[in-house]
Amino acid sequence: MTERILLLIEDNPDDESLTLRALRKHHFANRAIVVRDGVEALDWLFVRGQHADRDVTLRPQVVLLDLNLPKLNGIDVLRAIRENPTTRQVPVVILTSSKEDRDLVETYQLGANGYVCKPVSFNEFSDAVRKLGLYWLLLNELPSK
Repeated sequence: MTERILLLIEDNPDDESLTLRALRKHHFANRAIVVRDGVEALDWLFVRGQHADRDVTLRPQVVLLDLNLPKLNGIDVLRAIRENPTTRQVPVVILTSSKEDRDLVETYQLGANGYVCKPVSFNEFSDAVRKLGLYWLLLNELPSK
C-alpha cells in the first residue's frame, strides 16, 4: 500500500496547529504536508517552483483546503486542481471558517468533495478532523493514477 498523505493548505498557524494536533490525538499516522498559501499549494501539487525537486511520486490522499489564503485564494486553487489532469481526481475537502452560501455553492460547482466549517471549540474541531481523517485517509480508495 502506498503512503497516504494529507495535504493541508492553511495560512493560519493556530488552525494548522489544531488540525495537526487533532490528527495526532486520534492516532492518524499518515504524513501531513502543510503549505501556507495558494501559490505554494499549486507549486507543491504541480511539482514546480519551490517544490520542483520534491518526490513526484507523492500524491495526496486528500487535500484539506482553506478558502481565505494569501497570494491565491482557495477557490482559485480548487479551480486549478480540477483543471489539471494530474490532480483532477484528488479529493479536496474545503475546511474553512466561511459560512457564505456563495462559497459553498461555488466550491461544489468546481468539484469539491466536501465542505466543512471549522468548529470554534477544540473538542468539536478535533472531532471534525477525526471524522475527516477516518473517511478520507483510512476508508476512501483512490484510483492508482
